[in-house]
Amino acid sequence: LHAIINKNYGCSYIIITPNHADPFTATNRPAYYPRYSAIEYVRQFEEKCGIKAIPFERMVYVEEIGQYVPEDECTEDLIPKVLSATELRRRLELGLEIPSWYSPPEVVRELRKAYPPRSKQGFTLFFTGLAGSGKSTLAKILYTKFLQMGDRPVTLLDGDIVRKHLSSELGFSAEHRHINIIRIGFVASEITKNRGIAICAPIAPYEKSRRYNRDLISRYGGYIEIYVATPLEVCMKRDPKGLYSKALSGKIKGVTGVDDPYEPPENPEIVIDTTDISPEEGAQEILAYLKKHGYLGGTGYTVF
Repeated sequence: LHAIINKNYGCSYIIITPNHADPFTATNRPAYYPRYSAIEYVRQFEEKCGIKAIPFERMVYVEEIGQYVPEDECTEDLIPKVLSATELRRRLELGLEIPSWYSPPEVVRELRKAYPPRSKQGFTLFFTGLAGSGKSTLAKILYTKFLQMGDRPVTLLDGDIVRKHLSSELGFSAEHRHINIIRIGFVASEITKNRGIAICAPIAPYEKSRRYNRDLISRYGGYIEIYVATPLEVCMKRDPKGLYSKALSGKIKGVTGVDDPYEPPENPEIVIDTTDISPEEGAQEILAYLKKHGYLGGTGYTVF
C-alpha cells in the first residue's frame, strides 16, 4: 500500500525498512511479520506497481572502530550500540543524557529546544469527583506549592470560579455541563501550550467531556487526570455548600450524585479517596507522581 501511494505521488523508488509497516514496531511485542518480508513483498510486485524498492539497512554504532556499520555486517567480536527512536524520546522527555556517538552536540541542542523535558513542559492537573470530595482543597494546596517552586506560571481553574467568570450564562443541563467543561479544557490547553501549569477542579461528571479535554490538552503537554473518589456518603456528610441537604429536601434539582449521574473516569492517572487521609497527604501523593514521571525537577516538591 505504501508503495502504491508513493507511486501515485510520482515516486520511482521507495525506501523499505526491515520491519516496514509492522503494527508492533513501536511496542515491546515481537514483530508481527518476519524481518525483511516487506522488502520481499514489494519486490514481487515492482513491475506491476511501477516502483522499485530500496532496502534500508539498520545501522549500529561500533565503539571499537568509531563508526556506524550495517547491523548485519557487525561481527560477533564487536559490540553494537543502538538508540531507538522510542528511547530517544524518553531521554528527551526526562532530560537524560543523549550519547555523544548518537548525534553531534549541535543537533542534540536543537532537539532539546524542540522537545523540552517534561520538567520544562506545561501540564494540566484535571481533578474530577463529586461535590465535597476534596478536589478544591487539594487543588489549592498544589497551587500554593507550585507558586512557591516558581519555575512555571500556574493558574487555578476552580469549578466555582469558572462558573462565575467564564460560564455565567450556562445552567446545569447535561449539554451546558459539557460546554462548561470543554471551555475549561480550552483555557487549560492554552496554559499548557505556553509551558504553564493549569489546575482544574470542576465536578466534570461526564466521560465524554473529560475525554475531549484529554485529547485536546495532550497535544501540547502533560495531562494528568485525578479522580477524587471519595464516596457519596462521605461527601454528603461533609456537604460544605449545603447542596446535598437542599437536593434531598427537594429545594434544588440536578445535583450530581443525587438526581444527576456521575460517570467515574475509565483510566485516570491518579485515584485518591480523601475519607481517611489529610489533604496534605493527598497532595503529597500527587506531587510524588509528578516527580516520578519527570514533570517536576529538583528535590523541592515536599508539601510538609
